Amino acid sequence: MDDRALVERQIGRPPRAFRRVVVRCPYGKPAVTEQAPFDESGEPFPTTFYLTCPHLVAAIARLEARGGVERWSRLVDEDAELRKSARRGNEEQRRLRPELPGGIGGQTRTGGLKCLHAHAAFALARPGYALGERILAEVEEPWPAEGCCTG
Repeated sequence: MDDRALVERQIGRPPRAFRRVVVRCPYGKPAVTEQAPFDESGEPFPTTFYLTCPHLVAAIARLEARGGVERWSRLVDEDAELRKSARRGNEEQRRLRPELPGGIGGQTRTGGLKCLHAHAAFALARPGYALGERILAEVEEPWPAEGCCTG
């Protein structure tokens, strides 16, 4: 099965603006994809790196459900190192995709985070992104121990 078909299976729909897989899980399946700035119909797709591994997507969703976006937004506001990481990540995002004005996850406002999934995907695709790496460190088991979750 090709990568596009695997990603479709993972996310439950055809992927929009799909370019390629940039990170694979330990089982060799897609975990993070790279998206084009615009989808096939010309609509902007603000997220460059998209998390597709169902196990990791669910784990990050649990962080968000426990108030993770608000908590991490507050930590970025309070911690100079995290603030600097977020700023640099957003700058790198704009360099990667000058066609769209937003930062990671399409963020256009200052202050606060938009989506922990986007920051986690960015950290996996661009190692050294401290904020995303710290978010990922909160996930107890980023990959399923019993084997791949993509059937």
